[in-house]
Amino acid sequence: MKGMGGNMGNMGKLLKQAQKMQAKMGEVQEEVAKMEVEGSAGGDMVIAKVNGANELLAIKIDPEAVDPEDVETLEDLILAAVNNAMSQMKAESEKKMAEATGGLGGMPGMPGMPF
Repeated sequence: MKGMGGNMGNMGKLLKQAQKMQAKMGEVQEEVAKMEVEGSAGGDMVIAKVNGANELLAIKIDPEAVDPEDVETLEDLILAAVNNAMSQMKAESEKKMAEATGGLGGMPGMPGMPF
């Protein structure tokens, strides 16, 4: 049973590393929540701004995009702009998490996997 002491030391070291990584990920999550990204659609006719906490912060609509006869197109542009902003934020937050964890962290929604 000589080797057990060495294994326990390694476990303690691994635990400390895991705690350090967890703390770093917490810092990165706070940083990501404060980030803001803009997405657009229709050649910038609609611009949506979101933050890393998945909150929609602002919508800008070019008056030329407002056609009372064609509300459906405006709705589509707004949806596309919001989705574009959310997609960009997801990519940015995954990148930040990967940097923080050395590429070990991002299990859900692995890059390159379809949703």
